[in-house]
Amino acid sequence: MAAMAAGDEHAASEILRGLARHLNCLNEDNKATRKRALEQIRRETVDKGLSSSVLQEVFSVVLKPLLRCLSDPMERCRETAVLVITEFIRCAPKPEESLPYLMPCLAQRLGEKEILEPTEELRLLTMEMLTLIVDVCGKHLAPYLNEMINILQRTIVDPFPDVKRESCKCTVNFAKSVPEHFHMQSDSLVKPLMQTIAHQHSRVRMSVIDATGAVIQYGSGKNVDDVLSHLAQRLFDDSAQVRKAVAAVVGSWLLHMRDRYSYFHKLIPLLLSSIDDEIPEIRLLAADLWRQVGAQWEKENEDDIKDKLDFLLTPPPFYPPGVERPGLGCRELVVRNLGRLVPAITHDITDWLVPTRIRTSQLLYVLLLHAEDHSTQHLQPLLATLYQACTDSEKDVVSNCLAAAKLLGTFVPPAVFLKLLLDHVTAPYSSSHPWAPLMVLAAVLGGCSKPLLKPHLEQIANTLAQPDVCQEYQQVMYLEQLLACVDVLLRQCVSDCGPVSLQLLQVLVTVQSLSTEPSLSEKAVESVQCLCKIQGLDSVMELYRQHMTQLLDWLSASVNTWSSYSPQRLQLHIIVMQSGPVIGEFISHLMPLLRCCLQPDKDPEMRMSIFTMLAKLLMDASNTLDSQGRFHDESEGFLCDTVLPNLVWHAGRTAAAVRTSALSCLLALLHGGAITPGQLLCLEEKLRPQVLSSLEEDSQTGRLLACRSLSTILRLIGTSLHPDELNKIYPELLKRLDDSSEQVRGVALQALGLWLSSLTKDYNPELCAPHLQLLFQQLLLHLDDPDTLVQDQVLEILKKGSSVHPELLKREVEAVRDKQRSPLYCDRLLQHISSLLTDTAAGFPE
Repeated sequence: MAAMAAGDEHAASEILRGLARHLNCLNEDNKATRKRALEQIRRETVDKGLSSSVLQEVFSVVLKPLLRCLSDPMERCRETAVLVITEFIRCAPKPEESLPYLMPCLAQRLGEKEILEPTEELRLLTMEMLTLIVDVCGKHLAPYLNEMINILQRTIVDPFPDVKRESCKCTVNFAKSVPEHFHMQSDSLVKPLMQTIAHQHSRVRMSVIDATGAVIQYGSGKNVDDVLSHLAQRLFDDSAQVRKAVAAVVGSWLLHMRDRYSYFHKLIPLLLSSIDDEIPEIRLLAADLWRQVGAQWEKENEDDIKDKLDFLLTPPPFYPPGVERPGLGCRELVVRNLGRLVPAITHDITDWLVPTRIRTSQLLYVLLLHAEDHSTQHLQPLLATLYQACTDSEKDVVSNCLAAAKLLGTFVPPAVFLKLLLDHVTAPYSSSHPWAPLMVLAAVLGGCSKPLLKPHLEQIANTLAQPDVCQEYQQVMYLEQLLACVDVLLRQCVSDCGPVSLQLLQVLVTVQSLSTEPSLSEKAVESVQCLCKIQGLDSVMELYRQHMTQLLDWLSASVNTWSSYSPQRLQLHIIVMQSGPVIGEFISHLMPLLRCCLQPDKDPEMRMSIFTMLAKLLMDASNTLDSQGRFHDESEGFLCDTVLPNLVWHAGRTAAAVRTSALSCLLALLHGGAITPGQLLCLEEKLRPQVLSSLEEDSQTGRLLACRSLSTILRLIGTSLHPDELNKIYPELLKRLDDSSEQVRGVALQALGLWLSSLTKDYNPELCAPHLQLLFQQLLLHLDDPDTLVQDQVLEILKKGSSVHPELLKREVEAVRDKQRSPLYCDRLLQHISSLLTDTAAGFPE
């Protein structure tokens, strides 16, 4: 070995003698000479494959001249010097011996406020050399902590992205090499790292995150708060690799950082947020790291949880199907930090950035899955957070929060969450979003199991059916959530809903009555059908039969306060229209209600609405109000006490509209057969004056309805009327032949035809000749109408009238024939009368 050492020493001397001239040439002014000298030194040393001991000896001699070349004006010379020094460091057995000269020089080149090396590529080569120095020298760099920190502070913010990345790599290696010393000045690197963490190149961002991980993990632990917000922003990075780096770094801190227990509440959200990343690789990494963190905590705190270990390992009843239960350590970590995490969730759920709100809503679900029944003690702030989140314009935020609310239903006892939720439903947090508590209630109920929910069904249904809950708001969103609450009860409790069937039906009726969206009304009808099905009822009508008495009592309780804005008016419409023939079984309950709300002193718009509804029902009375034949008993009272008072004339358009709606109801009553001719005959004296006065209505529709009503009365009881009563009718009809509406004129002519058909043997043509003469004269005037259709109709009526008093009619026709513009119709009428008189004279029956 001594001989070998002597040989190495001799070889080193020989090489140094050969290098002497080249070393001297490094001081020449000619840059070409300096360049050749450096290349010769390289060839004679590092390129020659010398033994390590020889190389070490040579390195100790050539180092200082080479370091001076780092300041050479010529870029090529500086580059060669860096490359030669790098190779010496890589190959020399004791590179740490060069540090006293090398580190001050590098600190001067890279660590000053103004970096002396102007070339980006050379700065990169120099940083790569420094990384190599850290790798091979390790702990020997401890005395040069200041120099290293100064260099890294500058190079991390270097304009050249590759220099930034190499600096971050060097930072990680240096922190690991001298952990006992690094923490003393690690804080100085946080600021430059955070200035670079949002760099436009994703590879730079990844390197900065890795370096940040090392600086915090091996540092003083004072700067965790300074970096957390920056790392949280990187959770939304467009680059999946950057997000993966965040997960890896945070996971490493949770596992290895010395003061990690103090920062659990800040670090846990960052790692759990990555569990819901869109990239499977990141989700798997985060989940694996989280399992490791939980297992490590469980091991470290085994004594604390020993007593409840068996209890905590048993899954709670009705655990969400298809969901893997987190480990005990993971659950305990969340539970112990939940008090600090909930306020942060509440804050971030309203962030102005959509991605932040989405991530926060995902995190809320994960936290509640871990917290299980321990979320009970935080229920008040959690519900407030969910109400806020449910009003978000972003659908993902809403769906995530509803999934979280469902977990509350799974883990929190119903008695606890209902005490708060039902109060909030009755008195909503926000007047602008009153439906939020209902939306959360529906989700929470969806997570609750049937056995646990059953004892509270009546309480829930009674709350939903309260007027200030189900009738207070008409927004579509509110009604949708009200319907959702009913649907979830039907779905969760099925046949157990029988005892609260009435309350649920009341809510469903209200939703239909207040809805302005056809699709929502259809959904409510489907829910009514579902309510039937779960009770084994054959049809919706059976359901109404079951509850009709209570429903009508429910409406009657407030009938004295109804107005056009009252939801009860609409509820009545839904009930009577959907119940079909069943409503006919409860006429005795319905009629007092109708009489009360149709009194002339009640709200006009409400009366119009109800009269219109009744008109529809009475047109098909045998299948609705009179399905059991019981309406006949009420029809006289209904007509006298309800319809006729509303036909009394009052000034104003609104009053006219009420009279028109009452006339439509009257016409439907007469047409639908809900009143018998005998009953009508008894009421004719009261009815006739009102109908005749309605022929003078300003409204065309009103006059038309009055004419049709009069026609129907004549058809039903015309032949039973006294001649004096008949003679009071036709003059009013004759006035309508000059009506501005062709439709009214046509119906008036039909009514006159029915009037003539009503004349029986009791009607003495001779005694009543003046009446007939007036009738014939007026009709003959309209026989000359410009409209041929009117002429044809008048001709047929006069032909009918000729059978009553042919001689009188013949005289009247002859008197006006020559004055007619077109005497053709008069000729045809005279021909008909002559034929009639001939037949009469011959003894033929009329």
